[in-house]
Parts: sequence; structure tokens; C-alpha cells
Amino acid sequence: MAKPYTHIPIQECGEPLVPIPDAFLKLQPHPYQSLGAPYGKASPFWLRLGVIAALERAQAFLAPYGWQLAIFDAYRPIAVQQFMVAHTFATLCRQQGYDPQIIEPAIASEIWQQVYQFWAVPSSDPQQPPPHSTGAAVDLTLADPAGHPLEMGGAIDEVSARSFPDFYDRYPEETHAACFAQRRQILYQAMHRAGFQRHPHEWWHFSLGDQLWAWQLRQETGQQDIIARYGRIDL
Repeated sequence: MAKPYTHIPIQECGEPLVPIPDAFLKLQPHPYQSLGAPYGKASPFWLRLGVIAALERAQAFLAPYGWQLAIFDAYRPIAVQQFMVAHTFATLCRQQGYDPQIIEPAIASEIWQQVYQFWAVPSSDPQQPPPHSTGAAVDLTLADPAGHPLEMGGAIDEVSARSFPDFYDRYPEETHAACFAQRRQILYQAMHRAGFQRHPHEWWHFSLGDQLWAWQLRQETGQQDIIARYGRIDL
């Protein structure tokens, strides 16, 4: 189930993967590590150096609001992507009343489509890396000065229409819709002005320099020569 951005060429720039500075709030305990995801020596709180510099610009944009970025997840080895995709499939099966080990192929196919509407394919092809495996993607939200995450109208990783960035713009009758729509828009403005692109289906996912970023920038600008500068990093 290839994504539309995986045809974008990658010209790896060689920029290092480094720890996200302590100046940023990191939401812990990390949920995937708590599930037993196989990180090995890697950390979910690593990003490319240039991506961190852009995060700092986004953080500065939020200063007048008194809010800060709260990092949920960043770097993921391919093994972690595979683990979480399998975990999400099994969870959705159980939520819908199916045993993930004994499920009809047609039903399994429908659930896999739900999974891949949000999750990237854990491809081992170096020309089609999941965004998080490049160190160029970050999942985050907004938090108050005390470090308490703001309510954004849906949980990170929620597999539902509420995860679509414009959900509350399309359904203004929902409870607190105006508040949630505004917060999502402010997060988007902070990240976009810093150079990030937002995942089409996830209000929390932003990337800079990977294939998804390049593909979205092509759509936004019409410039078809934009390519990715960050490829997969294996540790």
C-alpha cells in the first residue's frame, strides 16, 4: 500500500541525528517504549539537526500565547514502525470484535486500510522510508507553561476522523469545536512558518526535509523539482 510521496527522490545530506534539547518538553513515559517497542540503543527523542533548528523557530512563534511544544514522538527505527503498525492492527481488530489471529481476509483488508490511512508502511526499501525513520518527522502537541498538554479534540495516534486536521472546521456543531479548531490552527501556523509540512490526516504530525514534506511542498508551490534531503537512518 504505497503512499503517494514514496516516488520522491532522496538526496541524503548526511546531517546528523541528535537528541532533542532539554529546552523542549518531552511527554514521558514514552508510549511506544512502554509497549515494548524495539528501540535498541535508539531514542524516540532524536531528530536531524536542521529539524531541531526549525522546532526552535516554531517554539518562538508560540511565545505570545504562553504555550510550548510538547514532543510525543520523533525518531523511529524500522523495527519500531513495524511493531507499532502490527500493534495498531491488533488493537483495531479487538475494538471491532475480531481476533487478529483468526480473521477473514476481507475484514483484515478493511482494517489494514484503516491502519495505513494514518501509519506509514514499514518498508525496508531505502528509497521508501517511513517519515519517522528519517529523523525528519515529529509528533507533537501544545502544552501550557506548567507542561500540561492542551486538549486538542482527539488523542495523538487516534484512528478516527477526529484526527484529520480540519475535522472541527467541518463539524462546528461538535462540543468545543471552535476551541479545538483554533488550537490546531495555531500549532499548524507555528510549525508551517518554521518550514514544516503537516500530515494530511494527522493534526499532530509534522515533517521537514523528508519525502512527505517534499511531496506536499510540490503540491503547495507547483515546483516539481523539490526533492527530499533526509533518507532512512539505521542505527
